Amino acid sequence: MYITIQETAEHLGMPVEQVEKYVREGRIRSVHDGEKFLINKDQFGLYLEQLEMLKHQIDEWRNEPIPPDRDIKDED
Repeated sequence: MYITIQETAEHLGMPVEQVEKYVREGRIRSVHDGEKFLINKDQFGLYLEQLEMLKHQIDEWRNEPIPPDRDIKDED
């Protein structure tokens, strides 16, 4: 299924200008039908899964308690 740049931006939650820039740079593959660029929606499935997994890992890391430092000596 092919979608427009506007629909892709909404799907990814990115500004339209950024998606257009990625299309021009070749970072997002697209097809030009003579009037507009069309992007295959299926190519973002793996990307979105990996992004969610990364966000989950970062949240786990942030919520992990800081272990006490063993090298601290009480000088009192």
